[in-house]
Amino acid sequence: MASLFEQYEQVTSQTTGYSTGTRTGYPEQGGFIRLEEEGQIFKKYKIDFRPTAPITHLVVANGIVVLVMSNNTLLRIYSKNQDQNMEVVDLNRTLGDRPAKVYQVFMDPNGKHVIVSLVQMDWETSLENYYLSQKAPNTALSMHKLKGHVVSAVGWNFDNPPDKNSTDFILVGTTKGIIFEMELVVSEVRSFFSSPPDQYCKQIFDLALDDSMGPVTGLAFHKYGTQGSENKCFIIVTTARRLYQFVGTYPTSCDPPVLQRIFHAIEDVSDRCVEVPSGLLYSCLQFYHAGPKQVPKKFGLMLEPGVLVGDVVVSGKDAMPDVVVLNQTLIQFNKAMKPPTGTSNPPLSMALTEFHTLVLYVDRIKVYCLLNGEIVFEEVFSEMNGRMIGLAKDPITGTIWVFSDSVLYRYKVEKEDRNVWGVYLEQGNYEAAKYYCRGDPEKLDRVFRKHAEDLFEKKEYVSSAEMYAETCTSFEEVSLRFLQMAEEAEGDDKEEALRRLLVKKLGKLKPSEKTQTTMIVMWLIELFLNRLGTLRTAGRQHQEPYQGLVWEFQNLLSDPKVEQCVVHNKSAVYKLIANHGEENILIMFANIMKDFERVIQYHIQNKSYKSALEVLTKQNNQELVYQFSPVLMQCIPKETVEMWFAQGRRLDPSRLIPALVQYDKTNDKAHGFEAINYLEFCVDKLKNEDEAIHNYLLTLYARLDPKKLMHYLELQGQDQTRVRYDLKYALRICSELNLTEACVHIYTTMELYEEAVDLALKVDIGVAKTIASLPEVSEELRKKLWLKIAEHVVKEKKDIVQAMEFLQECDLIKIEDILPFFDEFVTIDHFKEAICSSLEEYNKHIDELKEEMEEATKSAKEIRAEINVFRNKYSIVKADQKCSVCNFHVMNQAFYMFPCSHVFHADCLILEVQLHMIPTKRNRIEEIHRQLVSIGNRDDNVSVSSMSGPLTQSTREKLMNELDDLVASECLYCGEIAIQSIDEPFICPEEFEEVVNDW
Repeated sequence: MASLFEQYEQVTSQTTGYSTGTRTGYPEQGGFIRLEEEGQIFKKYKIDFRPTAPITHLVVANGIVVLVMSNNTLLRIYSKNQDQNMEVVDLNRTLGDRPAKVYQVFMDPNGKHVIVSLVQMDWETSLENYYLSQKAPNTALSMHKLKGHVVSAVGWNFDNPPDKNSTDFILVGTTKGIIFEMELVVSEVRSFFSSPPDQYCKQIFDLALDDSMGPVTGLAFHKYGTQGSENKCFIIVTTARRLYQFVGTYPTSCDPPVLQRIFHAIEDVSDRCVEVPSGLLYSCLQFYHAGPKQVPKKFGLMLEPGVLVGDVVVSGKDAMPDVVVLNQTLIQFNKAMKPPTGTSNPPLSMALTEFHTLVLYVDRIKVYCLLNGEIVFEEVFSEMNGRMIGLAKDPITGTIWVFSDSVLYRYKVEKEDRNVWGVYLEQGNYEAAKYYCRGDPEKLDRVFRKHAEDLFEKKEYVSSAEMYAETCTSFEEVSLRFLQMAEEAEGDDKEEALRRLLVKKLGKLKPSEKTQTTMIVMWLIELFLNRLGTLRTAGRQHQEPYQGLVWEFQNLLSDPKVEQCVVHNKSAVYKLIANHGEENILIMFANIMKDFERVIQYHIQNKSYKSALEVLTKQNNQELVYQFSPVLMQCIPKETVEMWFAQGRRLDPSRLIPALVQYDKTNDKAHGFEAINYLEFCVDKLKNEDEAIHNYLLTLYARLDPKKLMHYLELQGQDQTRVRYDLKYALRICSELNLTEACVHIYTTMELYEEAVDLALKVDIGVAKTIASLPEVSEELRKKLWLKIAEHVVKEKKDIVQAMEFLQECDLIKIEDILPFFDEFVTIDHFKEAICSSLEEYNKHIDELKEEMEEATKSAKEIRAEINVFRNKYSIVKADQKCSVCNFHVMNQAFYMFPCSHVFHADCLILEVQLHMIPTKRNRIEEIHRQLVSIGNRDDNVSVSSMSGPLTQSTREKLMNELDDLVASECLYCGEIAIQSIDEPFICPEEFEEVVNDW
């Protein structure tokens, strides 16, 4: 619960301006509803801190607050560090009995280094300057090299890392107008013999030579780039009435002083300074940094009449600017009155943010907008808290601290740019206003509306329409406004503005708003068609305005939202375009709708066959290729076939036959040859085996290129199961065209050799001889074919010599076979050699037969001798000899003995042999075994004197002989059975797993 004093302070404090969260005078429009009230931009928090003595000075950086009290006690408060909350340094311990006051306190941006300047009680004479480092807590180190100087400004090195023990080189300004460069270092371990903190200190410039108006009130330097091996740097120095700017370079590594060359490079200091009007004996220099330790973007200098603000403009290019502070503007404290020469309530201090400057007075704080200089926030402090003393801004966190001798306030800046859009809007800077309205559709709608109205008043109707389309203003209201402005605007401008409005509005419609979309789309199409018709009527269809409008219309129709709409209203759009007579637009629309069939039909009707083919090539519907290829093949066969080539396997050649057979209607050889080219492509490249394709290719060969026909037939071969054309169809075509050689080939392929030879004899005897010599022709037929050839030679050509040569070429015909073909009056001289040769051959054959008979007689005698020897051969069976299968004595039952000395029981042998027999033989053995058992049972039932005894015995012997032939024709272990079983595994598959598991 707040105390009574705090409640009283809240009542007595007064705040005004847009930063308090009040409305700015703009009514709610466009259907937007503000659900929550905006808070203040500059929120004040009172710090719960009660000093033991009046506060005189305060600085803050990186969340660390350093304040000095009137008893010369310095407090370092760590607001972020909970472990290390506060550090107390009593300066009186080092001062001793010397009376002193703190003149000024300075702290670097990292909050690690502090400089305290003390003066005697008369405020004029320097007493001491101390350096306090976070590395040496609770210790104030004297800066001996500044003895006799009062430090009035410090330019810290923003590039100095926070963990470094030194400040690196810095600039120090004094009340005498002298600028020093120095470096402060503290050792982590301090002793009596430790070195002083100021490692070096050198005077590098003296403003007193040029300005006798007082001390250095502001000092800053920043590195902003590199140039070769040197760093670019600018230095800002202020006094009560002057602003100095120094720009130059310094080496990246050199001996101190580092920045001296920048000052010494200036020949006339007056060229680098600007006189500023002020009746105060002091000024306050502040900068705005977009980020920690970045080069500042803005600067501000507090003077008596106001705050001089400007942009800090630096360049990374090689060119070195003379000044970096540009676009300077004076924010006046009181615009209604002239700046007074003195005032009872002068400004004490100021802070600078991106868009505002905060100015502190003894009883209040005022916030001025940098964009228009207006006061946007003012707060009056309660008198019970005393007079305000100073203001400080944290360069890292951006928080602002205000203090009196007993009270501390902290201001937090929240969404500083929330109302900037309104200022830019009033200034007519619409682009900036739009940028700062991001995320707030209500404000953005106001900016667009104001911009649209401004453009409309300027008669920039097209741009105005585009802006209106971005607003939430009633669409009907805006459309009506543009329709009714015909008297104020030319027709072209009016129509274009309305089109732009509709196009923009269309882009903002939701997918669910189909009715509104359809209405706007159809309206736009009507507007475009009207304008295109007007231009065409004026004969301007080949000029840029017409072509540009067509391009714009095409882009509209290609828009996905528009395309989706017209797909559902295609017939209406077609009708609308047709009513306007815009054929080129009709084709363009059909292309966009991918209605390629309509486009192709249009081009064919206008005999633009190549245009139709171009459209057909670009689309992917193969059905259209099959549909329009007959017409295109008839008119532009070469280009059509090239398109087919490009399509490759995507086309079914059999469905192109209606286009290919156009040759049959036109008898145009060029058409036929193009058809041949494509069919060859199908057969050779695509490996097509469709019989219809091959048949038509054969037909075209037969009609246009018989040489290629024979080559094709030879490639197809003479195996009628593998040829891809219809043999009967091919024979009919070739017969009709009298292609005898092709017919001979086809007859041969059909294995009609007699017809092939008969036809070949009309063309070439060599072909007939080749056919007669084919290996697949039987000897009987071959002889018959050769006799046909011989008869033709004898009877038709009367060439007896050639006929005699046949006897050498074919060994199946003899002289006596061809003699009947000769006339009775032919002299024997022509056959003498042939007859003699034939007789000699007969004698030779008779001798060969005699030799064969003698060899056969000799072989028969040898066989009879071996049989007699075999009949008398015997083998001895020992009493203890065992069966080779079961290993039991063989004498126990019937057995078989082989010449190789293997002995088997009859039953054992039968069982083993059966395993290797085919099913038919195995079944026969089982049948014999059943018959033998049946005969044995019958013998037991008949009497001894029965007449069936001899018959039964004869049957038994036949069955036993047959059984012997089946099972005992060879030894089980030495015959073919053993050889055939060599690839059988030792372990059968059924037992393999069981044996493996046993292992």
